[in-house]
Amino acid sequence: MDYINIAIAKGRLGDEACKLLKAIGIGDSIVPESRKLIFKDDEKKMSFVYVKPWDVVTYVQNGVADLGIAGKDVILESDSDVYEILDLGFGKCKFAVAGIKGKEIYKKDEVLRVATKYPRIAKKYFEERGQKIKLIKLNGSVELAPLVGLSDVIVDLVETGNTLKANGLEILEDMFGITAKIICNRVSYRFKYDRINKLIESIKEWEERCSEDN
Repeated sequence: MDYINIAIAKGRLGDEACKLLKAIGIGDSIVPESRKLIFKDDEKKMSFVYVKPWDVVTYVQNGVADLGIAGKDVILESDSDVYEILDLGFGKCKFAVAGIKGKEIYKKDEVLRVATKYPRIAKKYFEERGQKIKLIKLNGSVELAPLVGLSDVIVDLVETGNTLKANGLEILEDMFGITAKIICNRVSYRFKYDRINKLIESIKEWEERCSEDN
């Protein structure tokens, strides 16, 4: 029997994913505090690989992993050719347009300067609203951009909003919510359908039990 290979995003999302997998009885081989990147369960024919969040989709799309657990933000920005088969409900946050208080987002005949780690998502969002933008790709500390005049606004993930407030910024417009998803390689979905479906059903049953307990 072939292994089912699952790519898991490192960090808080990975910690939640690990708890979930252990709860349904397939993640016992995972040791999150270890420096290992691959964990195998030969008895259950399961293999888990820990990768950076941005790489989960790449591993799944290229068939190295059959399944992946990643945030919707990464999936959207990757614009990948994978199946999105289950919303896990954890890792909740939202995309938002933020900036200095009172800043106008929509300017008919002007170009809005937008700093972001997510250029694909930002471009699509403003195109749908008919606003011309100049994208400024940053890899970190996007909150700094409006403060030093690099951009008019930012597009970023927001969980509590505390980082924005600490830097004198505020949400100007909510965009959409984000949660963790299970994605699947298209070929794997076809050839390993029964085992993948059984795993998904186990997760759904566990979620139902948790809902009933609460």
